[in-house]
Amino acid sequence: MPANSKYLNSSFWPRFSKITAAILGGYFVSVTFHLALASCFNRANVLITMAFSGFILWVALMIIAFLAKSGWKIWGIYILLSLLFCLFIYLGQTYNTAQ
Repeated sequence: MPANSKYLNSSFWPRFSKITAAILGGYFVSVTFHLALASCFNRANVLITMAFSGFILWVALMIIAFLAKSGWKIWGIYILLSLLFCLFIYLGQTYNTAQ
């Protein structure tokens, strides 16, 4: 049974923005989040844990991107989150130089 056509979006750019936000944006948020944790806590433990929790977080962010109404809005949220985590990485490396 095919999907109802009123729920399908036939234009290219909304689909492209959701797909790229899901794959690339979710990956950037997942990696920067774990690197921000690694800059504040024990680096080895966080990076080993990232092998499992990073994938789970990435999949959750992919699902959120496809549930969003606008792909461009979710891209904006993911970019802002990545920049925020990059700020935490910078501050963590600046103030935790003893690790």
